[in-house]
Amino acid sequence: MTRARFERTAMIFAAGRGERMRPLTDTCPKPLLAAGGKPLIVWQIERLAAAGYTRIVINHAWLGERLEAALGDGARFGVRLLYSPEHEALETAGGIAQALPLLENGAEPCVFLGVAGDIYSDFDVARLDAPAQTLAAAAQPGMHLVMVPNPPFHANGDFALGADGVLALDGAPRYTFGSIGLYDTRMFRDLPRGAKRALTPYYRETIAARRASGELFEGRWENVGTPAQLAALDEELRARTPR
Repeated sequence: MTRARFERTAMIFAAGRGERMRPLTDTCPKPLLAAGGKPLIVWQIERLAAAGYTRIVINHAWLGERLEAALGDGARFGVRLLYSPEHEALETAGGIAQALPLLENGAEPCVFLGVAGDIYSDFDVARLDAPAQTLAAAAQPGMHLVMVPNPPFHANGDFALGADGVLALDGAPRYTFGSIGLYDTRMFRDLPRGAKRALTPYYRETIAARRASGELFEGRWENVGTPAQLAALDEELRARTPR
């Protein structure tokens, strides 16, 4: 199998409807909701840009035209933004398959960074360069997931992380996937464009095959899922800003 390359390409998953954020998301796509005076997705774009990710793909479905109008081509952030529109949200794996021509930027497979558009984190994605190079050199496609301590709403976690940095479906200690991960496009080439498919089966299959590594991040991380969580994050970020 042809090996992949790594060129600091990222994809922000922004196609979700944001049901738990209603009524805020009735008129605004969830990634454009603001905290600390800045849309959630802008915090992510700026953090990616600071780590050298200058090519960023954003998929969208609900109110996607507003995302494109607000963010433009990315020049003001020092990046190039590319958009992958979905008539109906295709879920994460389906969204990746739909965006493959943009992610691969040609015919060669690549390792890319995927991040959910509705999280806030201080995680430094530059530290993922080493595992990305390892994945790109592997004969079979794999993934590398950033895990976080289990939040109250997900006390049992998602996967076990061994001392060797390999993820397992069972065992301890268990942590929650932080919606920040490295993926190999070779994994999605057989999925037809336009197909609706979740990423969960890909996680489980790759982890079961011991081709998924992980790392634990214990810094600032927030899954911004409800208006109350958004308001709390907004208050925290505004308190940080010098007046």
